[in-house]
Amino acid sequence: MRALFLKADSKGIARASRILLQGGIVAFPTETFYGLGADAGKVGALQKVFRIKGREEHKPLLLLLADRTWVPGLVKEIPAEAASLMENFWPGPLTLIFEASPHVPLLLTGGTGKVGLRISSHPVAQALVQKAGRPITGTSANLSGQPSASLAAEVSQSLGRQIDAVLDGGQTVGGLGSTVLDVTGKRPRIIRQGVIPQTQLALSLGKRADFFS
Repeated sequence: MRALFLKADSKGIARASRILLQGGIVAFPTETFYGLGADAGKVGALQKVFRIKGREEHKPLLLLLADRTWVPGLVKEIPAEAASLMENFWPGPLTLIFEASPHVPLLLTGGTGKVGLRISSHPVAQALVQKAGRPITGTSANLSGQPSASLAAEVSQSLGRQIDAVLDGGQTVGGLGSTVLDVTGKRPRIIRQGVIPQTQLALSLGKRADFFS
């Protein structure tokens, strides 16, 4: 059976959130590409994401949050630089990697003990997380190693028989993905250069451009 195609209106978002809370998998638009959502607290749903993408389980899955008040329950601590970066760049395409709370499922951390968190600035992604009331995965909606999808039709073509629904929010902007920054060390470390450049991150912290390790 192919995935349901849902309009990205209040009715479609409500339907998609119910699917997530029942352990289903939903593709949805973000500010860069389409993402693949699963309820972060359901191990079976997380296993589906790995299986659908053909993703190795040692690779962590990032989470999308509704707001910053969700962060303390998922991490061991919030370094000062991380708090400043959240203030300056969330919502937006910046994924911050923290030391994970012991309550975070191992599948999310890939056994690294770390978890990546972000608040999306895309209205559909944000509305979906808020409606679900729980963190959801935000990994790209594609097979591992394949190009990311900017259209709901592209998601349907590659994953349509394996996921439960696609929230069609139109074409996303594509380009670079989110910038990924590890804030667990003495100095933040850029894992992936994305939409937000290193110079802009450093400027927001009042640091030199080479501040990051």
